[in-house]
Parts: sequence; C-alpha cells; structure tokens
Amino acid sequence: MKLILQFLKPHRRLCVFTTLFMELDMVGMMLIPTYAAEMLNKGSSAETGFNALVNTGMKMLAASVIAGVGAIVGGYVCAKLAARVGADIRKAIYKKSLDLSVYDFQTFGTASMTTRTVSDIVTVQFAVVGIFQMMLPVPVIFTAAVILSFMKDPLIGAVLLAVLTIIVAVAFFIMRSASPLFRRLQGLLDKMSTVLLENITGVRVVRAFNKQEYETERLNATFRDYKVTSVKANRMFAGLDGLTNFSINLFVVLVYWISGSRIVSGVFGVGDITAIIEYSIMALFSVLMAQMVILSFPRAMECLNRIDEVLSYTPQISNKTESDVPLTDGENVLAFENVSFRYADSDEYTLQGLDFVCKKGQTTAVIGGTGSGKSTVASLMLRFNDVTDGRITLCGADIRDMPQKQLRESISYVQQRAWLFSGTVAENLRYGNKNASEEELMHALDIAQAGDFVRALPDGLNSYVAQGGTNFSGGQKQRLSIARAIVKNPQLYIFDDSFSALDFKTDAALRKALIKEKSDKVIVIIAQRVSSIQHADQIIVLNEGKPVGIGKHEELLKTCEVYKEIYDSQTKEADEI
Repeated sequence: MKLILQFLKPHRRLCVFTTLFMELDMVGMMLIPTYAAEMLNKGSSAETGFNALVNTGMKMLAASVIAGVGAIVGGYVCAKLAARVGADIRKAIYKKSLDLSVYDFQTFGTASMTTRTVSDIVTVQFAVVGIFQMMLPVPVIFTAAVILSFMKDPLIGAVLLAVLTIIVAVAFFIMRSASPLFRRLQGLLDKMSTVLLENITGVRVVRAFNKQEYETERLNATFRDYKVTSVKANRMFAGLDGLTNFSINLFVVLVYWISGSRIVSGVFGVGDITAIIEYSIMALFSVLMAQMVILSFPRAMECLNRIDEVLSYTPQISNKTESDVPLTDGENVLAFENVSFRYADSDEYTLQGLDFVCKKGQTTAVIGGTGSGKSTVASLMLRFNDVTDGRITLCGADIRDMPQKQLRESISYVQQRAWLFSGTVAENLRYGNKNASEEELMHALDIAQAGDFVRALPDGLNSYVAQGGTNFSGGQKQRLSIARAIVKNPQLYIFDDSFSALDFKTDAALRKALIKEKSDKVIVIIAQRVSSIQHADQIIVLNEGKPVGIGKHEELLKTCEVYKEIYDSQTKEADEI
C-alpha cells in the first residue's frame, strides 16, 4: 500500500474531490429512504395535506439530484485520478528500465517487464477506481444504515450488524486464502507472454523445423495451467457471492417477520418498515460492491508487489553524479587500462587483462573467434556492464565517474543485429541528432553506401520503415543503422560486427568513405572478417577472453598465431568459393 500512496500523493486534490463527491452521492442515497418513509407515513394518514406530500416529494427530488451529481462528478474525477496514477507508474517503470543494465534486464525478462508495464498497471488502476467508488463509501453506508436501523428498532439493527459482520469476516478470510493463487496467476501470465513472444518472433524457425504441433501443445499447456489456477481462485469467490445474496434475502424475511407485530401494535408505520428495509438492503449491497473490489484486491496487491520489485531494484550500474565531468582534448581519446570483466553470476572471466589506447584519428579493430569476448568490449565501452578490474577512460575521465547520458552522447554505436524503429527513414536517421538537415542525412547515407537505394524509394527520406526494419533487407538495415550513427557525429564510433551483411565491395567502399570523413574521430570496429579490419591502425586479437596480439595486419601475420589462423582460414574459404 505504501507504493500506491506514493503515487496518489501528487494527486491529493483529485483524491479529496473524488472522496467528497462519492460521499455526497452516499448522503443523497441515504436521505431518499428517510423521505420515502416520511411520505408513506404521511400518505397513510387522512390528516396529511397535499402540500405536506409535495414538500416531502421535493425533498426526495433534491436528495436524488445530490446523489446524481455526486455519482457523475465523482465517477469522472475518479477515472481521471486512475488514469494519471497509471501514467505515473508507467513513466516510473520506463524510466527505471532505462537505468537497468543488460544483465539487470535479463533478471526480470522481456515478457515479464511487458506484463508489469501494461497488464499489472491496468489491474492497479481498476483497484484504485474500486477503492474510491466502492470501498470508501462503504463505511459511511454501513455505519449510517446500522445507526438508523438501531434508531428504528434495536433488534433489527442487531440482526443487520450480525449479518454484515459475518459477510465481512468471510470475505476477509477468502481474500487472504486467495492471495497465493493470484500470485501464481501473475507468474503464469508472464510464462504465457514469454511463450507467445517466442512463437511470434520465432515463427520462421518453428515452421522451418515443422514444430507447429509441438509449439501449439506447449502454448496449450501454459493456458491449461492458467485456467486451472484461475478456476480455483474464482471458486473461492463464487461462494462469497452466494453467501451475500442468501444473507440479503434472509435478512429481508427476518425484518418482515419482526416488524409484523410492531406494525399491528402501532409501534411502526408502513414507511418505517420500508425505510429499515431500504437501509438494510443499501448496507448489504454496499458490502456486495465492496466484495467486487475485494475480488480484485489479491491480484492488485500482487501486481503492486511486482511493480515495486522493479522500482526498488538497485541497478548494477548507476550514476555517481548527474553533472557532466570535465574531459581533456588530448590525443588519447579511449583507453583500456588492464581491464577484466566477469558476470555477477559467474566465477570465470569473460575478458581479462585488456590494455590498449585509441588515439584521435585512429581506427582500432577487435577480432577473435566465437566467444572470445569481442562484443563484451563494446558493452564495456558503452557501460552496458561495468568492468570488474581495471578501468576505461574517455578523454581522460573514468567512464564510471561520467553520467551515462554524457558518456553515450559521446559515442555512436551500431550493434551486430541492426534495428530500426517504426516511422520514416528520416526519423530513424535523426534518432541521435534531431536537428540534422536533409543534406546531412543524405551525406551520411552516401558515406554508408545507402544513398542510392534510399533515393530510389518512392518517398525517399520519408519512406515508411516497419518495426525492426522488416521491410528492408539485412544489408539495407545495416547501412541505415551505420548512417544513423554517422549523423550523430560523436567523438567515438563503435561498429560491432556491423558490416557482416554487406558484400566485400560495399564493405570496402563504406570503410574507405567513413575513415576519410571521420579522420579526426576514433573508430572501433569489432569484426569476424579480416577483410573488414586489415587496414586498421591497430588490431587487437582476442582468444578465450585474453588479448593474444596487438598490432597492424602485416605485423600480426608474423607474430600472432591466432590471427594468422583466422586469416588463413578465411582466405582458404574465399579461394574455395
């Protein structure tokens, strides 16, 4: 509850208005039976004049208007409150997700994060509406109905209090018993999302291996688990429904039975018995409304706990300061100083003893076999992960002392798997520099060897890009991603196997244009193809996470056995082709 109060606090005014108008609705509703009783008692008396009945009728009308205004305005303000709270929680989760490292994100999982950001927050929003529209008015109706019933007849008031107490006690017991089931339901919902996401994104693999039936059964298994647990939870609440309806009908019968002799003896008027029944039914139905909210409480509380898990999670990587740190304008732009890295859940180093300097105007290449730690180098430069030992400096500053915003504004990164966002070509290119002109965009496209095919598109720079760039080929996506990095124009460029989908001619032309254009920048190329990096100023060769050679292409062919093996194997493959 502490978490939801934290998000309700900025909207105190809306909370107060919602409460006031909902209570106004309750006051109007409670007045109507009183005036109805008054009218019936006056109407059954021959001495009552027409004007007296009209006055009572006008009071009833006024009470109805009060109740109507309270319900309409209260409902509107409550919906507004729930929408704002939901928006605030989504913003908080999204902001938190941006601070999570790759390892942190894997702790929760993509499907779980999606569920927590969408489904869980909707559940919490419904709970907020339920609390203000149904739960808060309940104590008022409950208390007023019991007091007014006691005022009319203590015995009937005692019966009403006993019935209400039993219903509330049973509801509380069921809510506590159902909490573990709803916790399991949310976990199963994550599992369903994971399986669905895997099947949608991997549909080609599923079809290629003819695994449709297997995946269908796997999906059905998760649906069955969810159904069984959901039925168990709903069965518990089904009994509460029956108990409440039975209690309402039983109470009405008891009221009529108790009141019969009192009406005969003249203690009660016809209006009094009507008022008592109205009060009682109103109180019982308020408990019924509260029961509907109670139904969602265990799930809402579990959703809040899951949201709190994300918001209270301490990221592995955090900013020491939000202020930019001073950077030197020297020749040494990037330096790895005896850097080693291992994942938090591993005892073995992924990268060990890496030591090199990237100077202004230099192209540095990193090469090695599969699993040698090449992509880890890029991850550490961008501070997606923090070094375990040693340090990395950018323009003289330890990147751990830099705000992540300042660090990443100084770097353009093109990842191994090219990714484009839905929108237009121009919007994707301006991702790192929103003020770039069309001339700058086309210049970057020409460097990336993408200018010709973009000009050939029906709408040029305004051509549509599907999510993930699925309407472009692998090579086109890579070139557009490279152009996007060029438009940003930072100090440091990192290309993580970003030329793998390009043919040799395009690869060579792109690298030549890039190095010529960015002669005052630092370029780091991570690759598996020797042809992509053989003209680099320095090449770092990794083997099983350790540097086994640093130098130029010709030097490494003579001094580094691992590099020579890579070169020979690729040259042999090329000759065979």
